[in-house]
Amino acid sequence: MELELTTTTLLVTFAGVFLICFMKGAFGGGFAIVGILLLSLVMDPITPGGLLAPLFIAMDLFSLRYWKPSTWSKPDLNLLVPGLIVGIGLGYLLFRVMDHRAVAIVMAVVTLTFVGLWFKAGAEVRVRPRSAPKAVAAGVTSGITTMVAHSGGPPLAMYLLPLGLSKQVYAGTTSMFFTVGNLLKAAPWLLLARPTGNVLSLMVISCSFINRRG
Repeated sequence: MELELTTTTLLVTFAGVFLICFMKGAFGGGFAIVGILLLSLVMDPITPGGLLAPLFIAMDLFSLRYWKPSTWSKPDLNLLVPGLIVGIGLGYLLFRVMDHRAVAIVMAVVTLTFVGLWFKAGAEVRVRPRSAPKAVAAGVTSGITTMVAHSGGPPLAMYLLPLGLSKQVYAGTTSMFFTVGNLLKAAPWLLLARPTGNVLSLMVISCSFINRRG
């Protein structure tokens, strides 16, 4: 079904893209799901994935102008990225067998689950040493959830926050992690969503908005 370009759709799309840009710039990308959930109010939950796939890459390039290599925790990225690659592959395979209506439910469940775990722990961050098994598990989980529900931030945060990284290193590491993830999942998402017509028009308009912001 072709997306209708109503005033509401345009306004919500701009608001969603703005929120995603803001979250990626301020927090390195882990909370972009806020904007994606907003977009899902005016379009099928699959459509935002195809719409945003190339936009995420453009946003990442702008983010990396601020979060330079000096802000990356390279030992953690070396542990996280292989798991991320595996997770995105698993997420793509899982997505192929999921009903599209289930995607919206998965988005909500994933988000609420990690929020619940956060509050169950008393919303406290206890510093713990780096752990390769935990990093791999976080990378795989983040890869699956970022591919299926655009919500890779919570599992990554649950691994990185207890390491006691500085705010700059935390944001820079998160930004680089999701730059790799968004590059890897762009092609699968475009294959799944197959954006055409008005969605492509929204993509062009949104790219222009990002360019002006940059």
